[in-house]
Amino acid sequence: MFKKVLLSGFMLVAVLQASAQEKWLLLKPQQVFDGENLQSNWQVLVHNQRIEAVGAALKIPANTEVIDLPNCTLLPGLIEGHSHLLLHPYNEVTWDDQVLRESRAERILRAGNHARKTLLAGFTTVRDLGSEGADYDDVGLKQSIEKGVIQGPRMLVAGRALVATGSYGPKGFQSDVTVIQGAEEADGVDNLAKAVRTQIGKGADVVKVYADYRWGLFKDAQPTFLESELKMVVDIARSSGRDVVAHASTPEGIRRAVVAGVKTIEHGDNATPEVFALMRQYDVCFCPTLAAGDAISQYRGWKKGQEPEPERIITKRKTFTQALESGVKICMGGDVGVFNHGDNAREIELMVEYGMKPLDVLRSSTSINADVFKLRELGRIKAGNLADIIVVEGNPIQDIKAIKKVKIVLKGGIRID
Repeated sequence: MFKKVLLSGFMLVAVLQASAQEKWLLLKPQQVFDGENLQSNWQVLVHNQRIEAVGAALKIPANTEVIDLPNCTLLPGLIEGHSHLLLHPYNEVTWDDQVLRESRAERILRAGNHARKTLLAGFTTVRDLGSEGADYDDVGLKQSIEKGVIQGPRMLVAGRALVATGSYGPKGFQSDVTVIQGAEEADGVDNLAKAVRTQIGKGADVVKVYADYRWGLFKDAQPTFLESELKMVVDIARSSGRDVVAHASTPEGIRRAVVAGVKTIEHGDNATPEVFALMRQYDVCFCPTLAAGDAISQYRGWKKGQEPEPERIITKRKTFTQALESGVKICMGGDVGVFNHGDNAREIELMVEYGMKPLDVLRSSTSINADVFKLRELGRIKAGNLADIIVVEGNPIQDIKAIKKVKIVLKGGIRID
């Protein structure tokens, strides 16, 4: 008798668990941006973690929760291409002081808050490109999100990132003083090879290199790694199935990185039509980080909208125009952390302001980033994909500012509140 009761109890629990797992949700917006095009009269049916069906006429299970969303646009969860969750705006605390003076505990706690703000802003995935002196705390942050310890976006992390010895910072101290660096110093065949493999072993999803930096004779940006060094980094990363991304702003630094086989060029402030043509030839994507330059210029005293644009902004506009004209593939990534987390859409707005069509910017923020970052189940509203979905009020293709009016965020079918 006891065994029968126990068995019945187990069966009841199993039935209740199965019932709890069967969650159906129908979203009925005015329009759907599917990651590539705007669709009218579409509905989106979500079953548990995934998109079950999309289209105009769907068969709906009896127990489906239905949400009507008039005057709203449904989109794939946005993908941030260049983030630093372990940093916060430089007008609050300088980069040097964050690296040297803030405790790891403080930086991690801040990062947890940043992660939640990012997710609530509609960015369900981020590519976090360097812990900036916080060792592999980005790996720990990613794992904490995956375990449900805190709320945050899906993360692709770069760990410590790689710099040539003597090129990065903090610097400017007495020659006999050694301070923590914002990335890992490594060069030469043996040291660089070991550093790449170590970073992969510690949990890096992507390897980041600084192909140039402000270490020139006159503190100007100059190439750091040799082309042969960069190629070795790429070869090692590729053998593990990972890509390499390059911080690069000089034509020569970009050229070396592109020929070596990196996946994306970050910043590219002084790129030329020639290097953009080379990037297109090698299928290398450009991540312009417009918002970082805009923010830093304002931190330095520029009153945007009231004063003429500084030379840095003029150059950035020119470079971005050249990128558009070249037809190079463009990622959306703002270098957020330089400015406020949760304000990631600042980059989206600036891409439109600098001349990119809203539809193309939305593609860069969803399907293009998903393709470039190898996120095969994200970036598009289609059956079978993970239900990373956002709903915004209005139509961001008509007015890009609507992208900030987030009403609903789903990550893996779970509503984030």
